[in-house]
Amino acid sequence: MAEHTDGGRTAVVIGGGLAGMLAVTALCGHVDAITVVERDRYPAGQVFRKGVPQARHLHVLLSGGQRALDRLLPGTVDALTAAGARSLYLPRDLVTRTPTGWQRRFDDRRHPTLSVTRPVLDAVVRERALRAAAGSPTRVEVLEATEAVGLTGDARRVTGVKVRSRNGGGGGRPERALPADLVVDASGRGSRAPRWYAALGREAPQEESVDSGLAYATRMYRPGGPAAAPEIGVNIPGWPECPRGAVYVPVEDGNWLLTLSGVRGHHPPTDHAEFTAFSATVGDPYVHELLAGAEPVSPVHGFRDTRNRRRHFERPGAAPEGFLVLGDANCTFNPVYGQGMSVAALGALALRDTLADSGGLRPGTTARAQRAVARAAEPAWLAAVGADRPYTDGGDGRAGLGERLTTWYIGRLSARAAIDRVVGGAFRDVFCLTAPPSRLMAPRILLRTVLLPRRPGLPRPPAAVERA
Repeated sequence: MAEHTDGGRTAVVIGGGLAGMLAVTALCGHVDAITVVERDRYPAGQVFRKGVPQARHLHVLLSGGQRALDRLLPGTVDALTAAGARSLYLPRDLVTRTPTGWQRRFDDRRHPTLSVTRPVLDAVVRERALRAAAGSPTRVEVLEATEAVGLTGDARRVTGVKVRSRNGGGGGRPERALPADLVVDASGRGSRAPRWYAALGREAPQEESVDSGLAYATRMYRPGGPAAAPEIGVNIPGWPECPRGAVYVPVEDGNWLLTLSGVRGHHPPTDHAEFTAFSATVGDPYVHELLAGAEPVSPVHGFRDTRNRRRHFERPGAAPEGFLVLGDANCTFNPVYGQGMSVAALGALALRDTLADSGGLRPGTTARAQRAVARAAEPAWLAAVGADRPYTDGGDGRAGLGERLTTWYIGRLSARAAIDRVVGGAFRDVFCLTAPPSRLMAPRILLRTVLLPRRPGLPRPPAAVERA
């Protein structure tokens, strides 16, 4: 164990964003002190900050993520709603255009999806996490404008983090070590854990990567003119015959976010006029029609780092004792599917539950927690990789027979889900991370998917809500 003058158990959390704050919440009560190492300075109020590269794009919290968040920090979903986040029930308030037509608006009230801008989300979660920590026996210190530059310890055990101040002034800032019994890497997509492994004399963990080549661009609008704010959010994902897509959803203050996407050779532009023109080339003209009279209230912001990447820290011997990886640092998804924040919440909940079941931080607890974090991410990984695989270089050829059959089945199932209340309910249970993927292979779902005829969806976005 790391040496401490006060004899207490300590943890260091690398990254003070969403995943980092949820890690703090999971650790409270299980260690005596937590130090959060955050590269940025937190802004005053709910504004964008440089260290969150996806901040200006669409963010949603799926129902499974909301449940996990409220178990970690009770009342947080209500607090986000009070701060202006919009709750959209699927598919009543957010409908999808499939390759065969529009989804029907079933009203089963089972899966609210929270649509919110990142500054509001981060500010609300951070305030509530730090307030909860202040009421716990765990001491929490946040080191803003501080960079983690390495790990201390050896190939067998991590004993702390090397940090350096980023408070301007130029020149070489001295490094110092923060000793810890547990280091949690919640630093996001830019995690340097593989590089730090090499410095410890370890091989980097095995990594899987699936890259569809998708890029997207986002702009905020205030609806108006002849096409006032629509009653429902709209999702038009791309498909192989039309690899361009759009999502148009409400956020706070009466504004709506439009995200346009496309795979290789079909990337959306960031020029205003070209961005608007691109919206007319997706798989349905509805979104383009909604822009008539809508007032842009932001520039167009692009994003291209959409690769799915999973590092297998959970495999035997893949991580030294005292080191755990959470959120995007562990498993990164194509952001267009809106899974990342929910998986971060589910992973933090898995960490807390493992600590509770183990009686606190004991030998072997870190490895058990890492396996639990990996299990929490698995359904989202399967969904994202299955959706992106047809667009990878070389098409579907790199996938094995089992994955090709799964891709065929999921394609047929998603088409059936658009028109079938039973299949659609199961599909949303899994997509929203409230049920395991095995739900999609239940006999009733399999038979309805494979044996019933493949019928088209609706020709236009449905106005009528179909009651349960």
